[in-house]
Amino acid sequence: MSPSPLFRRHRVPALLLALAAAALAGCASKSPAPANYDFGPLPAAASTTAAAAKPAALVMADVSGPAALDSERMHYRLLYADAQQTRPYAYNHWSGTPLQLLTQRLKARVAQAGVKVLAPSDAAAGAMLLRVEVEEFAQTFSSASQSQGSIRLRASAFRNHQLLDQRTFARSSPAASADAGGGARALAEASDALSADLLAWLATLPAAAK
Repeated sequence: MSPSPLFRRHRVPALLLALAAAALAGCASKSPAPANYDFGPLPAAASTTAAAAKPAALVMADVSGPAALDSERMHYRLLYADAQQTRPYAYNHWSGTPLQLLTQRLKARVAQAGVKVLAPSDAAAGAMLLRVEVEEFAQTFSSASQSQGSIRLRASAFRNHQLLDQRTFARSSPAASADAGGGARALAEASDALSADLLAWLATLPAAAK
């Protein structure tokens, strides 16, 4: 026996409502796929510092900084809305903490320049010690569509427990896209530029007495 016309009239809207509810539930459950970022492959070395001026060996301590940078969260700052607040990306993270990524990158770039990188536990007498403290590390948006990766750090050079010099460095690199991926690439470029700045500065410091 076929369903009555009244049953068919009620069944069709109910079926449509069920399908619509299922579609909405599916859309609501679909969130952006999480992504992890690092600084990418090491770029080719740029010969900007004379080989004779570079220290033969350098003791590099791990980069230090605020507690907020000891986390894998990726942060950005809206300069046009609330410059005093940093906000985390919801679905994007660093593969390590910014402090770890900066430590690895700076050591790799210094070694790439031909300087032997030593750990504090392996320090030889008279070797220069470099300490780096990060003051700012963030993707900053000047508008909804334009951003840059900004890093500011303070570097201190010691020899035999005596301070040789201390200087603050800052670099910003424009992001190719206004998202986490663009910020990651911009911050990697800024870190590479800072590595070159540090090497040029270290080349101006007095060499160890023989």
